[in-house]
Amino acid sequence: MRYDLCLPWYWEYDDVFVGMVERACIEEGISLWQIKPDNLLESITALYKGITTFKTLLNRGQGEAIFDPIPRWAQEFGARRINPLEVSLWSEDKATMHLELINSGVHSPYTILLAPFLEQPVIPPIDLTPLGENFVIKPSNGGGGEGVILGASSVEEILQARMEFPEQKYLIQAHVTPRIIKGTPAWFRVFYANGETYPCWWDTTTHIYQNVTAEEESQYRLNRLRDVTKRIASICKLDWFSTEIALAKELIVVDYVNDEIDTRVQSQAMDGVPDEIMDGIAKQLVKIAKENL
Repeated sequence: MRYDLCLPWYWEYDDVFVGMVERACIEEGISLWQIKPDNLLESITALYKGITTFKTLLNRGQGEAIFDPIPRWAQEFGARRINPLEVSLWSEDKATMHLELINSGVHSPYTILLAPFLEQPVIPPIDLTPLGENFVIKPSNGGGGEGVILGASSVEEILQARMEFPEQKYLIQAHVTPRIIKGTPAWFRVFYANGETYPCWWDTTTHIYQNVTAEEESQYRLNRLRDVTKRIASICKLDWFSTEIALAKELIVVDYVNDEIDTRVQSQAMDGVPDEIMDGIAKQLVKIAKENL
């Protein structure tokens, strides 16, 4: 048997998102193969014996090595892979994406790039003046804020930070102060899926989302968030991701590409993604599978 879409997953909080994908598959008239820990062995066995296969892969099994044979099979046998691993790894490198974005005219904070500690343990003197009084230190491959130091102010902090992830490049970035709109910092997280964009206000302290309304897009020219996000998509080549953008004097992309999206929804978790946005994303991802029939 050959399924149209394969969805490996194990994280319990993916359940609402998986339900959205399931409903979208029914609406589009395509078949869905869910692979979970309780049917993982039999599924991989059937896959490698050619008994059961699939045409498109939406992999939520990242981070669990026992799921890895599934995307490996998909690559070997030419299945359509949503966010292929090699593209994800390339786009997740903040140092690489920083250079790609500025070369494409996308505004980002003033940044100093440093080689990995293991590659260059002693670095030449750094002029911190353009960074301002406080700045941000980021490892190039950190996710979920891991290893990020906010409010740094000295070379010593940079030297110590490089040793936390010594194999990674580091970005030293100027702090971005957003404009205030209607009493709210103009800080946004925009989701992208298969050509569609979903902009949200995002509180950097509470991590709570709020939809950007059509009226706000018009009144404050926030439709530009969609344009910038689509430009990022054209560069990173991912099928779905989120990006962080602040509005200061201009739109500044602060956190470039996050492709392992937390799919928890707002109806289930206070800091979850608005349900209607996650549902829209699920429908767009299913459309990729539909187009691959």
